[in-house]
This record gives sequence, C-alpha cells and structure tokens, in this order.
Amino acid sequence: MGTTQLETVPEPKYWHLKTVLGEALDSDFAVGEVLPNERDLAARFGVARATLRQALEQLELEGRLQRRRGVGTTVAPPRVGVDVSTTQHEWPGTVRDAWQPVDCATAPAPVAVARLLETAADEEVHTVRRVRSTHGQSVAAELLYVPASSVPELSAIDAPEGPARARAVLRELQRLGLDGQDRAVELGSARADDARELDRLPGAPVLVVTTRYVVAGRTAAVSVATYRADTCRLTFGDSGDLEISEEPQERRAS
Repeated sequence: MGTTQLETVPEPKYWHLKTVLGEALDSDFAVGEVLPNERDLAARFGVARATLRQALEQLELEGRLQRRRGVGTTVAPPRVGVDVSTTQHEWPGTVRDAWQPVDCATAPAPVAVARLLETAADEEVHTVRRVRSTHGQSVAAELLYVPASSVPELSAIDAPEGPARARAVLRELQRLGLDGQDRAVELGSARADDARELDRLPGAPVLVVTTRYVVAGRTAAVSVATYRADTCRLTFGDSGDLEISEEPQERRAS
C-alpha cells in the first residue's frame, strides 16, 4: 500500500513546541505558577510568538494551562473529578443532586431549545440557572428551560424570582412521572454569562451537555449545562451514563 498524502505532511512547528512546553511544565513549573510573558517564552524556545501562541492555546484546550484575568497564564491543577452520571428516571433537584439553584426568570428560550421543547419562538418559559462547584471552585453552569405547561401549578406558589422561585420550579417537576432522558455532548465556546460564572474568558473552550427530559412522549424540560473544558474530562461508562472522571492526581514529578 502506498504512502498517503497525510503521512507525508510534516508535524506543525507549534505541535512540536506544545510537546516541548508540556515537558517543561512537568519539570520546571509548579501548579499555579505564572508563566513568563510570551516574549520571554518565545526567546527561551527559539520560536516566533505566533507559533508560541498556538502551542499555548492547545495546552489550554487540553487543560494544562489556565488564563486568569488579572493574573496571566498559570499551570493548571489536575482536572477535577465531578460525577454527573444519573439514572434515567431522576429529575434535577433531587437530594443527590450536586447543583445549587441561583436564579429563575421567565423569558423566551433560545431557538434551538424552543425546537426541542416544541414551543413557539416567542413563548416565555421558566429559566432556572444553577451552578456546580467542586472544592470551592465553580466547574459548571446550567440553564434549565421549563415550559409553563410542565409546571401548571407553579402560579399558586408564592415565590418571587430568584433562588426561591428556582427551587419551586424544581419541586413542581418532581410531580411529573419522568419517562427518561437523552443527552448530547459537544465542544463549545463560553458565552459571556457562563464565562463570568466559571471565571473564564469569553470564548474559552467549554463542554456543553444538553439533556432532554421526556414525559408522556413529549419534552417536558431541557437542560444546557456548560462545563469548564480545562478542569473537566467527560468519559462514558459501560452503563451509558455520563460522568466526569479524575485524571491521575500526580503528573510526572516536578
């Protein structure tokens, strides 16, 4: 069999630099340490700053580096282990749920979510915002979209907008017989609101998990959860449940 065209393409310079930088992070830098500025790093490794930026961006995407506002680029700690596996018949807000409600407002859902909910583009739905933290660090933010038809008794609950309203919506969902749920996972970029919640820069890489909750053959609610790609790693177990597992706690000795 002949050599393919791809096999003859040389390794990009930034990719080789990424490997060299990764080894330097293991041997010369400690977790949380701020890296030298781009000019000094480029001079140290004898590369152009454009090549250096590409390598740094790749290391950030892989969770090896973090860009922190007002601090600079630091060496990232090992990725956090956060279990997000659920049963097919469990609503958000149960006792075992690790999410904390932050707010609840009423507004039209994004177009893609409205399609899943089969609601009109201008129809207002309850939007519950929740966050998930591990070891004191916010690692995920969620928007849970719930049509009024899924929680018809909510108007009888005396709860203003805010965390109390969010908890009220979650309680009402528990009254429904959940048939099951399905999920989709994709790589995305942090929106401004999520970036603030997760202490990331807008446009930073994130993992987006969309969950559709089904009751009596229809979509009763949709969750869009945004996870920090630099701190979380998604794996799929044999059961088909989705979970986030830890990387080894120790990288190569520094």
